[in-house]
Amino acid sequence: MNKQTAPFRPFETNIDEKAALKTLQDAVAGADDGELFLERRKSEALVFDDGRLKNASYNASEGFGLRAVRGETAGYAHSTTMTESALKRAAETARLAVGAGGATLAAAPQATNQRLYTDADPMADAEFSVKIETLKEIDDFTRTLDKRVVQVSATIAASLQEVEIMRPEGTILRDVRPMTRLNVSVIVEQNGRRESGSAGGGGRYLLSPLLQSDHWQKTAKEALRIALVNLDAEPAPAGVFDVALGNGWPGILLHEAVGHGLEGDFNRKKTSAFAGLMGKQVAAKGVTVLDDGTIPDRRGSISFDDEGTQSQKNTLIEDGILVGYMQDRQNARLMGVAPTGNGRRESYEHAPMPRMTNTYMEGGNANPADIVADIKDGIYAVGFGGGQVDITNGKFVFSCTEAYRVKNGKIGAPVKGATLIGDGATALKHIRAIGNDMALDPGMGNCGKAGQWVPVGVGQPTLLIGGLTVGGSQT
Repeated sequence: MNKQTAPFRPFETNIDEKAALKTLQDAVAGADDGELFLERRKSEALVFDDGRLKNASYNASEGFGLRAVRGETAGYAHSTTMTESALKRAAETARLAVGAGGATLAAAPQATNQRLYTDADPMADAEFSVKIETLKEIDDFTRTLDKRVVQVSATIAASLQEVEIMRPEGTILRDVRPMTRLNVSVIVEQNGRRESGSAGGGGRYLLSPLLQSDHWQKTAKEALRIALVNLDAEPAPAGVFDVALGNGWPGILLHEAVGHGLEGDFNRKKTSAFAGLMGKQVAAKGVTVLDDGTIPDRRGSISFDDEGTQSQKNTLIEDGILVGYMQDRQNARLMGVAPTGNGRRESYEHAPMPRMTNTYMEGGNANPADIVADIKDGIYAVGFGGGQVDITNGKFVFSCTEAYRVKNGKIGAPVKGATLIGDGATALKHIRAIGNDMALDPGMGNCGKAGQWVPVGVGQPTLLIGGLTVGGSQT
């Protein structure tokens, strides 16, 4: 789906375009690849907490990064000063890192007019006073929902990133990337016990949809619902159980436990648990996992990646067979495959690397209610907080923010303090049922790798995984 937008305006800098191209070409002479990445970013965040505006911030930044790549080595230099002298110093630095070489410049990425989101400024979509009034209304509305509400925190955030990528062959690609988000957190208290819940999301679109009362009221009610569920939660059991995962946001477990292990750099260096398994059965039959950066308006989507490669829909696992990795240009070239549009960076200060966009598992044909009904003694986890994974062996630990005890196919009391422990490769093979209710998350994912953070999307249907270790407070 292409979105028609106004023509992008070139960056207004003190760098002459022809001079910049000559400097870039000198920097990558004899190298495999390289690019000049220019970025301008502005962002706004308003936090209304405990009945008052707690924080209102506005940030703006701009700069460039220049990279030269030869083999496994990359030289990278960046600056906030957009001048020809700064660019020449950066080129000299990048050139020193890769040294002299006689490589042939890799083929350029194909140009694209793919547009997956608006290029309008989301911060200008509503007056400042409207944003403040909306936050106040959220606070007032949430407090009237239940007398046990003791604290409400609501956040409205928006940003606009403008990027321009100059390639050594002279191609220039420009993209304007909006982002918005609304979040509500609630704390409730009953008989001296306090619990919290939160909900929210957003995407690459304007603020207006998030500021509609029907949207934020639904968000506030969901945050309160989760808090009240936790208020009645019992200590989680500990042991090995069958675990049903809800659809949508629980795909964050798939993202961490499996997705990172399918990024090209880890597999090229053979540090991933999935290294050397291309074409092999790595998951149960019926499991198909994709990374798709082309879904319109989604948080993890990009018209083209931060090297200029068009974003794609990439199948990683098909019917349980490993069929692909996510690649940037450097790792793809070293592995003898095509780049997949997954070369991403946090900002101009960072070099690109293979990163996920929107990673999800396709739905199956099982009825979600039947999946839970098949559990004799286990856990039904529908909400997750933080998690971590060891890429080398795929071992993961995830904390549940909303989970329930299941016995004899019946959903029982909510449990508190549950953590899921396992390894991605084993968990994939132990998937016993795949629901027909695949859903993407509401747009709240951030992914960290090597100190860089980028927005991502996740998703999955309801799943049944056999024999996961559950850490809790009961034995």
